[in-house]
Amino acid sequence: MVLDTGSELSWLHCKKLSNLNSIFNSLLSSSYSHTPCTSSICATRTRDFPIPVSCDPNKLCHVIISYADASSIEGNLATDTFFIGGYAQPGSIFGCMDTGYSSNTDEDSKTTGLMGMNRGSLSFVNQLGLPKFSYCISSSDSSGVLLFGGGATTFPWLGPLNYTPLVKTTSSLPYFDRVAYTVQLEGIKVSEKLLQLPKSVFVPDHTGAGQTMVDSGTQFTFLLGSVCTALKNEFVAQTKGVLTLLDDANFIFEGAMDLCYRVPVSWASLPPLPVVTMVFTGAELRISGERLLYNVVDVAKGSNEWVYCFTSNLLELGFFTYLLWEWGTFLKNYVNGILF
Repeated sequence: MVLDTGSELSWLHCKKLSNLNSIFNSLLSSSYSHTPCTSSICATRTRDFPIPVSCDPNKLCHVIISYADASSIEGNLATDTFFIGGYAQPGSIFGCMDTGYSSNTDEDSKTTGLMGMNRGSLSFVNQLGLPKFSYCISSSDSSGVLLFGGGATTFPWLGPLNYTPLVKTTSSLPYFDRVAYTVQLEGIKVSEKLLQLPKSVFVPDHTGAGQTMVDSGTQFTFLLGSVCTALKNEFVAQTKGVLTLLDDANFIFEGAMDLCYRVPVSWASLPPLPVVTMVFTGAELRISGERLLYNVVDVAKGSNEWVYCFTSNLLELGFFTYLLWEWGTFLKNYVNGILF
């Protein structure tokens, strides 16, 4: 299953489709139960869903979940017993999904579903009653680690941990996602040079727009316009003479990445690049240069050059800043803050 700290509802593919390798067959489970749309679960515990639930023709609680990459999935709420690490959780609420749209069908075919891990009422960690969890996402295709409970801090291989508090609000703001893991980004450095930006650009405005959230279900980093422009300009300035710009105004990868470079396929690796540091309240996170560039493999077919694109991109709507790092261990305490 996909681990997603940016969404609430866990779900499984329940209908066999040609592009899916693994599905959940509810007919084989004696503990499976549909959720009627008249139930309190459907009426009250779905209040944080971006799209309101509805009643299907069979009077079952119907849900539609959409994501930042424009993909979506829909089906019905249900309950069953979930087993994880030998622990059984009866009556776990999840989505039994049968239709949807994916922006990456190849990756979808490798998964059975998604594990929603945000701070919402129906998230997997809230249903387990665990205030802490940690995860390590491997930078390669090897397995990562997911740990539930606070004991993760005792592992010696974690090393020293830094802490940044979660940002919460008691006000009801239209564009503030109150169940997200929101942290306070205070600045960005490129090779220790702090970008000259006003502090106000990192703070949500009166509508709640502009929060910084940690979202493991989003592959790339999205920044507000002025922040993204300043970061890209400084990165270009510091890589002048090291990397060659693509210089193709018509090329925008994934509809967002417009800062791209041409790299000879003969290069065994990228040259030393500037390190970008995200400055948070009480902690800093350094991202090595090679992790900031994404190899757009398909573009290089039949060419003697690779195309690499800078992975911090402009989010034109300006509602959220998504931060995801493809490495590292985080201990998440959804009451207090984040350790990394």
